[in-house]
Amino acid sequence: MNAQRIRETFLDYFAARGHKIVASASLRPKDDPSLLFTNAGMNQFKSVFLGLETRGYRRAATVQKCMRVSGKHNDLEQVGRTAKHHTFFEMLGNFSFGDYFKREAVQFAWELVHDVFGLPADRLYATVYEDDDEAYELWRREIGIPAERVFRFGKKDNFWAMGDTGPCGPCSELHFDIDPNGEAGEPRALIDSGSDRFVELWNLVFMQYEQDGSGILKPLPRPSIDTGMGLERMAAVLQGKTSNWDTDLFTPIIAEIAARADREVPAGGEEAVAFRVIADHARAVAFLIGDGIMPANDGRGYVLRRLIRRAFRHGAKLGLDKPFVYTLMGTVADLMKGAYPEILTTQPLIARICRAEEERFAQTLASGLRVFQAFAADARRDGAAALSGAAAFKLYDTYGFPLDLTRELAEDDKLGVDEAGFTAELEAQKSRARQAWKGDAQIKERRAYESLAGAATAFAGYDAAAVPEARVVALFRDGAPAEVLSEGQSGEIILDRTPFYAEAGGQVGDSGRLKNSRFAAVVESAYYPVPNVRSHRARIVAGQAAVGDVVEAAIDLDRRRAVRANHTATHLLHAALREILGDHVKQAGSLVSPVRLRFDFTHFQALSPGEIDRVEALVNEKIRDDEPIEVREMSLEEGLRSGAMAIFEEKYGERVRMIRVGDFSRELCGGAHAGSTGQIGFFKITAETSVAAGLRRIEAVTGEEALRHVQEVERQASDAARILNVPRQDWLNQVERMRDSIKEKDHEIKALRRKLLAGSTATPAETIRDVGGLKVLIRRMEGLSPDEARAMADKMKQGLGSGIVLLGGVRDDKAFLVAAVSRELCGRVSAAALIKALAPLIGGGGGGRPDFAQAGGPLTGDLDKALAAGPEAVQRLL
Repeated sequence: MNAQRIRETFLDYFAARGHKIVASASLRPKDDPSLLFTNAGMNQFKSVFLGLETRGYRRAATVQKCMRVSGKHNDLEQVGRTAKHHTFFEMLGNFSFGDYFKREAVQFAWELVHDVFGLPADRLYATVYEDDDEAYELWRREIGIPAERVFRFGKKDNFWAMGDTGPCGPCSELHFDIDPNGEAGEPRALIDSGSDRFVELWNLVFMQYEQDGSGILKPLPRPSIDTGMGLERMAAVLQGKTSNWDTDLFTPIIAEIAARADREVPAGGEEAVAFRVIADHARAVAFLIGDGIMPANDGRGYVLRRLIRRAFRHGAKLGLDKPFVYTLMGTVADLMKGAYPEILTTQPLIARICRAEEERFAQTLASGLRVFQAFAADARRDGAAALSGAAAFKLYDTYGFPLDLTRELAEDDKLGVDEAGFTAELEAQKSRARQAWKGDAQIKERRAYESLAGAATAFAGYDAAAVPEARVVALFRDGAPAEVLSEGQSGEIILDRTPFYAEAGGQVGDSGRLKNSRFAAVVESAYYPVPNVRSHRARIVAGQAAVGDVVEAAIDLDRRRAVRANHTATHLLHAALREILGDHVKQAGSLVSPVRLRFDFTHFQALSPGEIDRVEALVNEKIRDDEPIEVREMSLEEGLRSGAMAIFEEKYGERVRMIRVGDFSRELCGGAHAGSTGQIGFFKITAETSVAAGLRRIEAVTGEEALRHVQEVERQASDAARILNVPRQDWLNQVERMRDSIKEKDHEIKALRRKLLAGSTATPAETIRDVGGLKVLIRRMEGLSPDEARAMADKMKQGLGSGIVLLGGVRDDKAFLVAAVSRELCGRVSAAALIKALAPLIGGGGGGRPDFAQAGGPLTGDLDKALAAGPEAVQRLL
């Protein structure tokens, strides 16, 4: 049974048993700041399990894309070395939200695995939590598994918790003996040790308790079910394989790698690990980029960058020394298109982004080798037997050198590596990353609003600008519930019904006012503290607001009109970009405010001026057509079938709004929109920039703001013409003529300075010092730029024949030092080490190569002191 058939069989089975089939969520979690990546099927239902959200179904089933590379679930270092660990994987799951419980979950699992998939009963084993007699009896009595194949384990293995507090409960696992003739031993002990002979097929979590801050468990009023089955593991079992790598989810990718490396796939050893790591990472890279994550130096983007670089490095072990990972994206897309058809349209962009990152890394590796040589020279000079942990970490973090590569290079130089120091630096970086991750603060902020769980604010803002009677259901001040808010205080007001749009989908929240006979408040914005509840950030300007008050709620209508125009303009912009640049363009983020719009989209290069003009012209053509905006509410499935664009960053409910502009644009969107395109008035692009590799950003204005922008540009052109004393239409030509004249004079000045410098490099013999038998020239040079000082130092070094040059100067209120060392002396005195010793004297830092280095600092008055310290610093280095 191939992987696609397994997916279909699983979903068909649960659909027939009343489960809603829910599409996979993005790998980029929506509204869950605790997660870097989606790492389980239950993530998209977390708010439902917590009671913060209700949906129109109580049973669901999914095939979920997952990533486990960080935090508690860190499988990265195991990838390729075991038969069953991966970074990217798919989790098949069925869920009950207060509907069925243990009996049905156990029956469903057994029926699907044994009766549908046909696994032999005598090779299936169950584990349960040590105190869960109910689950034990279900497997023993109702299913009929013999006692010798049902094992009780403790909290570490068979108890699941969402966090330190919240829903939790015992779990039960189904294991399969994949190779009865394999590793010898008692089944219980083998399962406990994680033996490859046994595969954990399915984990059934029985969410029946809530844990409070003191660790006390209280029964939940509506126990729920959360299950997870790894597709890769089930595929191995059903395809008769002992390793996931031998299934149809990986063999086509591994075969493609083998063809590109022109070598056979070995059965074991480091080369086999390399094949598997590359195949695993290629899948992860394809889906991360496909879900809008771009290579970066932190957060999710850093993980993606690291995966691409790890795959590239493992390719080097197979003789693939040029970018190649990007060539695997087509194979991955072809392999996964049955379950994720969208990957076919994004595959060209995914490959481009991957290739750009590989090319960048290839250049970084070359730079890293030079840096390693400098570190090695420093270690030898200092008499150290090993490269420092800080140096090894710098090579790892900045240049992508895995520790084993640094170890190999160090061994070639007869050096060791301080691996304990490296590990300490790595742990310090992880700690910094945890502190920088904003999720923890957001989670604490959310917990203050748990009292609103299950509540909902009715939204009347699509059709009305005001609600005459809305009841205050809750007040918050400084993140804590309050009974009243008094004049001068700021806080949050929760109403049972509101016309205020809460910030979502890139659209800012509405502002406006709340009032009754007892108080008046200015609403600055609205947002969602928990799903379905709109909170109004407000300041009390008169009187006192209290829970239970009935108020009139009214938005700032002029502001809303401007926001609506900008939001509809983003839809027109999206459609225009796809028409002019291609279908690979997808929205990757947006901001819709009353004064401007910002639109991030996938594209591999900057737009040319001509492309910007064409996009702008097409959007304005649609505005002049004054097309009516059609808004229809429908089910999510109906919306997707209609061909409407769905944005990856959005989390859609069961009912969606489709915004349609004739045959030009069709998107699923919950935002506020103009009544017709003509209400936008005018559209003007103000900037087009890069956000990250493969990600561009357009900023634009519409309506009155667009008119103001054009008027300002026109004013600037008129002012330029007046200052230049030329006709308005000729000001740009005059600027170009002046630029050319300045360039010409600049060349003349540089040529004259070179002649002057050439005359000043001659060095009287009496100014050259002897330090430890080496010629050392130290001089302060006035009026030079650092670039000119570098050129002079090089020339002086050549004049010495063999020696050391140290120059200093002041430019732009900043002192600088430049050191140059003849190549044959670098093993004795490193220019980088010399600069490192002197830079603190001018209050700065610097560095460079063994033969050339430089530094800068603010202490211009101490430059002479730094130069005077030069001979002693050289002597110390010798």
